[in-house]
Amino acid sequence: MYEYRQLNPKQQAELVEHRLSLGYPAHAPPHPVKDRQLYFLSAACYEHQCYMHSESRRQQLLNMIFDRFGDGGDDKESAEALTTNITICAWAVLPNHYHLLVQVVNFDVLSELFRQVHGVTSRQWNLEDNTIRRKIWYSWSDRAIRSERHYYTTLNYIHYNPVKHGLVTSPYDWVESSVHWYLQIYGKQWLRDCWVKYPVRDYGKDWDV
Repeated sequence: MYEYRQLNPKQQAELVEHRLSLGYPAHAPPHPVKDRQLYFLSAACYEHQCYMHSESRRQQLLNMIFDRFGDGGDDKESAEALTTNITICAWAVLPNHYHLLVQVVNFDVLSELFRQVHGVTSRQWNLEDNTIRRKIWYSWSDRAIRSERHYYTTLNYIHYNPVKHGLVTSPYDWVESSVHWYLQIYGKQWLRDCWVKYPVRDYGKDWDV
Protein backbone atom coordinates (compact mmCIF):
# COMPACT_ATOMS: atom_id res chain seq x y z
CA MET A 1 0.00 0.00 0.00
CA TYR A 2 2.72 2.48 0.98
CA GLU A 3 4.93 1.76 -2.04
CA TYR A 4 1.90 2.21 -4.31
CA ARG A 5 1.48 5.79 -3.11
CA GLN A 6 5.02 6.64 -4.22
CA LEU A 7 4.34 5.61 -7.83
CA ASN A 8 3.21 8.02 -10.52
CA PRO A 9 -0.23 7.46 -12.15
CA LYS A 10 1.25 5.53 -15.09
CA GLN A 11 3.19 3.20 -12.80
CA GLN A 12 0.13 2.68 -10.60
CA ALA A 13 -1.98 1.73 -13.61
CA GLU A 14 0.68 -0.69 -14.84
CA LEU A 15 0.94 -2.31 -11.42
CA VAL A 16 -2.83 -2.76 -11.14
CA GLU A 17 -2.99 -4.21 -14.65
CA HIS A 18 -0.20 -6.66 -13.80
CA ARG A 19 -1.95 -7.78 -10.59
CA LEU A 20 -5.23 -8.30 -12.43
CA SER A 21 -3.45 -10.34 -15.11
CA LEU A 22 -2.27 -12.70 -12.36
CA GLY A 23 -5.80 -13.05 -11.04
CA TYR A 24 -5.01 -11.00 -7.92
CA PRO A 25 -7.26 -8.27 -6.50
CA ALA A 26 -6.33 -4.79 -7.67
CA HIS A 27 -5.08 -3.56 -4.30
CA ALA A 28 -5.69 -6.11 -1.54
CA PRO A 29 -3.09 -8.78 -0.69
CA PRO A 30 -3.49 -11.89 -2.90
CA HIS A 31 -4.19 -15.34 -1.49
CA PRO A 32 -2.74 -17.64 -4.17
CA VAL A 33 -2.22 -20.80 -2.06
CA LYS A 34 -5.41 -22.19 -0.54
CA ASP A 35 -4.83 -25.94 -0.39
CA ARG A 36 -2.50 -26.22 2.62
CA GLN A 37 -3.35 -26.94 6.23
CA LEU A 38 -1.00 -24.54 8.02
CA TYR A 39 -0.77 -20.78 7.49
CA PHE A 40 0.98 -17.75 8.92
CA LEU A 41 -1.65 -14.99 9.05
CA SER A 42 -1.00 -11.29 9.61
CA ALA A 43 -3.28 -8.27 9.92
CA ALA A 44 -2.32 -4.63 10.40
CA CYS A 45 -4.09 -1.49 11.52
CA TYR A 46 -4.59 1.08 8.78
CA GLU A 47 -1.37 3.01 8.16
CA HIS A 48 0.06 1.11 11.15
CA GLN A 49 -1.66 3.37 13.64
CA CYS A 50 -1.55 2.01 17.21
CA TYR A 51 -5.27 1.51 17.70
CA MET A 52 -4.59 -1.44 20.02
CA HIS A 53 -2.65 0.76 22.41
CA SER A 54 -4.07 -0.79 25.58
CA GLU A 55 -3.88 -4.30 26.98
CA SER A 56 -7.67 -4.35 27.21
CA ARG A 57 -8.07 -3.81 23.46
CA ARG A 58 -5.45 -6.38 22.60
CA GLN A 59 -7.10 -8.88 24.92
CA GLN A 60 -10.50 -8.04 23.47
CA LEU A 61 -9.19 -8.81 19.99
CA LEU A 62 -7.67 -12.09 21.17
CA ASN A 63 -10.90 -13.15 22.87
CA MET A 64 -12.87 -12.37 19.75
CA ILE A 65 -10.41 -14.25 17.54
CA PHE A 66 -10.70 -17.37 19.68
CA ASP A 67 -14.48 -17.06 19.88
CA ARG A 68 -15.05 -16.43 16.17
CA PHE A 69 -12.32 -18.65 14.79
CA GLY A 70 -13.25 -21.41 17.17
CA ASP A 71 -16.98 -21.73 16.51
CA GLY A 72 -17.57 -19.56 13.44
CA GLY A 73 -19.71 -16.88 15.07
CA ASP A 74 -22.10 -15.92 17.83
CA ASP A 75 -25.33 -17.30 16.40
CA LYS A 76 -26.26 -20.77 15.17
CA GLU A 77 -26.73 -19.76 11.55
CA SER A 78 -23.30 -18.15 11.19
CA ALA A 79 -21.67 -20.97 13.14
CA GLU A 80 -23.08 -23.55 10.75
CA ALA A 81 -22.06 -21.45 7.73
CA LEU A 82 -18.49 -20.96 8.96
CA THR A 83 -17.65 -24.34 10.46
CA THR A 84 -13.91 -24.38 9.99
CA ASN A 85 -12.15 -26.48 12.60
CA ILE A 86 -9.47 -23.82 12.88
CA THR A 87 -6.71 -24.50 15.40
CA ILE A 88 -4.76 -21.45 16.53
CA CYS A 89 -1.22 -22.68 17.12
CA ALA A 90 0.48 -19.39 18.03
CA TRP A 91 -0.34 -15.70 18.32
CA ALA A 92 1.00 -12.27 19.17
CA VAL A 93 -1.06 -9.07 19.30
CA LEU A 94 0.89 -5.79 19.14
CA PRO A 95 -0.39 -2.18 19.26
CA ASN A 96 -0.72 -1.90 15.46
CA HIS A 97 -0.75 -5.44 14.05
CA TYR A 98 -1.06 -9.08 14.97
CA HIS A 99 0.15 -12.49 13.81
CA LEU A 100 -1.45 -15.93 13.96
CA LEU A 101 -0.15 -19.40 13.14
CA VAL A 102 -3.16 -21.55 12.32
CA GLN A 103 -4.25 -24.92 11.04
CA VAL A 104 -7.34 -24.71 8.83
CA VAL A 105 -9.66 -27.13 7.09
CA ASN A 106 -11.33 -24.63 4.76
CA PHE A 107 -9.20 -21.64 3.76
CA ASP A 108 -12.07 -19.82 2.05
CA VAL A 109 -13.86 -18.96 5.30
CA LEU A 110 -10.94 -16.90 6.62
CA SER A 111 -11.99 -13.74 4.76
CA GLU A 112 -15.42 -13.78 6.41
CA LEU A 113 -13.95 -14.44 9.83
CA PHE A 114 -11.52 -11.53 9.52
CA ARG A 115 -14.37 -9.36 8.25
CA GLN A 116 -16.39 -10.15 11.34
CA VAL A 117 -13.58 -9.57 13.82
CA HIS A 118 -12.37 -6.37 12.18
CA GLY A 119 -15.89 -5.06 11.71
CA VAL A 120 -16.88 -5.46 15.35
CA THR A 121 -13.64 -4.02 16.73
CA SER A 122 -13.73 -1.08 14.33
CA ARG A 123 -17.22 -0.09 15.41
CA GLN A 124 -16.51 -0.47 19.11
CA TRP A 125 -13.17 1.36 19.12
CA ASN A 126 -14.53 4.23 17.08
CA LEU A 127 -17.39 4.58 19.55
CA GLU A 128 -14.95 4.50 22.45
CA ASP A 129 -12.83 7.23 20.81
CA ASN A 130 -15.87 9.26 19.72
CA THR A 131 -14.76 9.00 16.09
CA ILE A 132 -16.94 8.46 13.03
CA ARG A 133 -16.01 6.31 10.03
CA ARG A 134 -12.35 6.04 10.97
CA LYS A 135 -10.64 3.19 9.13
CA ILE A 136 -9.11 0.87 11.74
CA TRP A 137 -7.89 -2.10 9.72
CA TYR A 138 -6.05 -2.36 6.43
CA SER A 139 -6.27 -6.01 5.40
CA TRP A 140 -4.90 -9.43 6.18
CA SER A 141 -2.30 -11.56 4.45
CA ASP A 142 -1.30 -15.21 4.55
CA ARG A 143 1.69 -17.39 3.87
CA ALA A 144 1.41 -21.14 3.55
CA ILE A 145 3.70 -23.12 5.83
CA ARG A 146 5.89 -25.34 3.69
CA SER A 147 7.95 -27.43 6.08
CA GLU A 148 8.63 -28.31 9.70
CA ARG A 149 11.46 -25.79 9.72
CA HIS A 150 9.17 -23.11 8.34
CA TYR A 151 6.57 -23.91 11.01
CA TYR A 152 8.86 -23.66 14.03
CA THR A 153 10.76 -20.66 12.72
CA THR A 154 7.41 -18.93 12.23
CA LEU A 155 6.51 -19.85 15.80
CA ASN A 156 9.73 -18.22 17.02
CA TYR A 157 9.17 -15.19 14.79
CA ILE A 158 5.71 -14.63 16.29
CA HIS A 159 6.98 -14.91 19.86
CA TYR A 160 9.95 -12.62 19.16
CA ASN A 161 7.85 -9.99 17.37
CA PRO A 162 7.30 -7.73 20.42
CA VAL A 163 11.07 -7.65 20.96
CA LYS A 164 11.70 -6.98 17.27
CA HIS A 165 9.49 -3.90 17.46
CA GLY A 166 11.15 -2.60 20.60
CA LEU A 167 8.18 -3.06 22.91
CA VAL A 168 9.96 -5.34 25.39
CA THR A 169 13.41 -6.81 25.90
CA SER A 170 12.21 -10.40 26.36
CA PRO A 171 9.38 -12.32 24.66
CA TYR A 172 8.21 -13.37 28.12
CA ASP A 173 7.49 -9.73 29.02
CA TRP A 174 4.70 -9.37 26.43
CA VAL A 175 1.29 -10.42 27.72
CA GLU A 176 -0.68 -10.94 24.49
CA SER A 177 1.48 -13.75 23.14
CA SER A 178 1.25 -17.53 23.04
CA VAL A 179 4.78 -17.79 24.42
CA HIS A 180 3.21 -18.03 27.89
CA TRP A 181 1.06 -20.97 26.81
CA TYR A 182 4.12 -22.75 25.40
CA LEU A 183 6.06 -21.95 28.56
CA GLN A 184 3.35 -23.51 30.70
CA ILE A 185 2.85 -26.60 28.54
CA TYR A 186 6.38 -27.33 27.27
CA GLY A 187 8.68 -25.38 29.59
CA LYS A 188 11.44 -22.83 29.06
CA GLN A 189 14.02 -25.42 27.98
CA TRP A 190 11.81 -26.56 25.11
CA LEU A 191 11.43 -22.95 23.96
CA ARG A 192 15.19 -22.40 24.19
CA ASP A 193 15.93 -25.56 22.21
CA CYS A 194 13.37 -24.53 19.59
CA TRP A 195 15.01 -21.11 19.29
CA VAL A 196 18.48 -22.62 18.84
CA LYS A 197 17.30 -25.18 16.29
CA TYR A 198 15.07 -22.79 14.33
CA PRO A 199 16.57 -19.28 14.59
CA VAL A 200 14.63 -16.42 13.06
CA ARG A 201 17.53 -14.67 11.30
CA ASP A 202 16.26 -13.04 8.09
CA TYR A 203 12.72 -14.36 8.34
CA GLY A 204 10.61 -13.31 5.40
CA LYS A 205 13.54 -12.80 3.02
CA ASP A 206 13.22 -16.11 1.14
CA TRP A 207 15.42 -17.90 3.66
CA ASP A 208 12.96 -20.81 3.70
CA VAL A 209 12.67 -21.35 -0.07
